[in-house]
Amino acid sequence: MNSAAAYSPLMPTSANTFSSVPFYEGNVSAGAMYPPVMAPQANMFGNVPGYEGTVPGGGGFLPPPMPMEPVAPPQPGPENPEWSIPSLSEDEARTAFKEFVSSHCCYGDAPVTQGVITSMEPFNTFRYRLETFTESRSTEWAHKPHEGEPADFYAQPAPRPWEVQATPPKLFSDHTEKVRVPYTSSVKECHTCHAAGTEQCRECSGSGKKTCPVCNGAAKSDPACTHCNGTGKDRCTKCDGRGKKQCETCKGKRQLLTYIELKVEWKNHVEAHLVEQSCGLKSDKLSSVKGKELFKNSQNLAYPLLGFPNPAVSQASERLIKEHQTKNGQTSRILQQRQTVELIPITQVNYKWKDKSYVYYVYGNERKVSADDYPVTCCCIIL
Repeated sequence: MNSAAAYSPLMPTSANTFSSVPFYEGNVSAGAMYPPVMAPQANMFGNVPGYEGTVPGGGGFLPPPMPMEPVAPPQPGPENPEWSIPSLSEDEARTAFKEFVSSHCCYGDAPVTQGVITSMEPFNTFRYRLETFTESRSTEWAHKPHEGEPADFYAQPAPRPWEVQATPPKLFSDHTEKVRVPYTSSVKECHTCHAAGTEQCRECSGSGKKTCPVCNGAAKSDPACTHCNGTGKDRCTKCDGRGKKQCETCKGKRQLLTYIELKVEWKNHVEAHLVEQSCGLKSDKLSSVKGKELFKNSQNLAYPLLGFPNPAVSQASERLIKEHQTKNGQTSRILQQRQTVELIPITQVNYKWKDKSYVYYVYGNERKVSADDYPVTCCCIIL
């Protein structure tokens, strides 16, 4: 018979109740001596092979197994891509400017209707983006109220952390899944209530009574308080006057099912690099717009792009791929990497209004506008 199944929940737990399990030696909680209320006993959890160091609260990320797929050579960039973006016409620049001004209630439209465009200059910018989709696994000893689940501890060897089946989400999307590791479950008495099923009410410290809210405990008031009949005390509503309430840990079940919980996290790590253009437009504005997609490629492991007209793109590709694979490959399994190159349209528009020169920028496929020096920023009339 399974030792966990034969365990009597109402008997005190001896120091050697739980045997160690091969490959999981050292999986104990960080407690000592007799457990305080609400803390698991130091010897509450067994040792399970492959889960050494697992403790309540988490045992850290587990190194993934070595990849089985061969390393591929670096991949060249696209052949004869279309690098150009159609230039912005004056009419299109004016339309974008007009929409920008109309979206600001306190901007006057005189510079739009009266201003004269003197020149337009393109500053199209490359943006390289690398996405690294990873899976990481960590474990911790967990427990829940025992509701009749079988105690399968020692029934057979538990699967190793990276052998446990988990369903991944769509590629390049974040997701977390928690899985009870098979053959690690055992039944223990509740460490909070010591298998009583109830615990002392914290609201009334177990007395079942609280200070009368009407007379504020003034029992000898004259006349006597009609709410508490002069006792100065009122029934505790949290425990209904019993002084005890259902144990929060075991929910009154007296027993806990303890097991190793595997936390599987899928995360998409995204990093972008802009090939700067000295046009004066703040680069943080470009994070909200899209450009013309020149190249997009997904592989299990990405390799630096070769042959791009601007060497800064190749350099960014090489640097970011190395950083991602070094940083994420130690504690996670890299499932897929995707690299994208965009060409973001940026046009600097110079115009004159009332004999003064100003500038605004039209950028992104969305044709957003930035005009930090717009001359009429408040048309509100204070009466």
